[in-house]
Amino acid sequence: MDNSALHTVCTIVPPYLLVRLAKLDEPRFAQAAAAARASLLRDSQIRQLRDGVHPFAYSGARTLPARTPGESDRTISDAGGQERLPGRQVRAEGQPAGGDPAVNEAYDGLGVTQMLYWTQFGRDSIDGNGLPMDATVHYGKQYDNAFWDGERMVFGDGDGQIFNRFTISPSVIGHELTHGVTQFTANLEYRGQSGALNESISDVFGALVEQHATNQSTADASWLIGEGLFTDQVEGVALRSMKAPGTAYNDDVLGKDPQPGDMTGYIETDDDNGGVHLNSGIPNRAFYLVADTLGGNAWETPGHIWYDTLTGTALNRQSDFAAFAAATADTAARLYGSGGAAHNAVLQAWATVGVVAAIPAPLPPARPTPPPSSTAPTAPLPPE
Repeated sequence: MDNSALHTVCTIVPPYLLVRLAKLDEPRFAQAAAAARASLLRDSQIRQLRDGVHPFAYSGARTLPARTPGESDRTISDAGGQERLPGRQVRAEGQPAGGDPAVNEAYDGLGVTQMLYWTQFGRDSIDGNGLPMDATVHYGKQYDNAFWDGERMVFGDGDGQIFNRFTISPSVIGHELTHGVTQFTANLEYRGQSGALNESISDVFGALVEQHATNQSTADASWLIGEGLFTDQVEGVALRSMKAPGTAYNDDVLGKDPQPGDMTGYIETDDDNGGVHLNSGIPNRAFYLVADTLGGNAWETPGHIWYDTLTGTALNRQSDFAAFAAATADTAARLYGSGGAAHNAVLQAWATVGVVAAIPAPLPPARPTPPPSSTAPTAPLPPE
């Protein structure tokens, strides 16, 4: 599929948060309010100009003449506070770390994202074919966001009052790069329920990137997206909680995290592309419930179910929650057996969040396919 005209700029900070900050009329948060207003304007301009300004990324390796599949091919550029991309290249694949933490965090974050996709799912970079992984740091003045624009990762430095620099969280980097994976696979439309699924899939794999990099089990993981982004002036721990949507923050300035955790709280709105950052809490919680039920490492059985669903043929651009629930249940039955622990966990999770009314009975028959073999390659190259 040629996705060159279909990609969407996907930001990590929901617009409703920035709108709330932009309306602040407290002198102590004047800097944050001004930064939020500028960030909202910048995000709008990026969305309007994206197809003309950022040509679609090309496939294939760039800098490694004898590249081995699975090797990272990273470049980090510095926008120097400007809004022109890509900026000045400051680090390429294999070069040592320097003194700029944003550069180092971006480089490492690209690497651990590549490592998860390659070692656990056999996927060679974002497009599955060794696409170079590029990032730009220090974008704009006090820019309160990070985004995937169809070609590269772009990070702001935050306003220093509400938001820290956006390279600080590996889950943010994994989240944004996964928008690229979705772009090259199911290419879910970024609106309504398909858009909320697009956001949720990025949260799922953003969380898995962080868990895999730190070897955290399901039980040990925080299940937070964007942990560390808020400064100590905010009563909150992250942008979102997959384990308990609606609990990530409760702050006088930001308000209370509005994400619902089941369909009884589903939000009908025209804002935020039809609530893509809001209603993503529902499929987020479904994934967490599957992982919690099965235990162990979430990137293993639950991750394989979600990844095979995303990269398979069951989804289309407008797939909604019910279609995704059915597809993950079918994938779980195909990979791990109808009526098995994984299949039942998926069915129960979607019933718990109210996407399906109840667990189907009797269960559909298992398909006559062999169990999956490990996709992990031998001796992968670790990120530097």
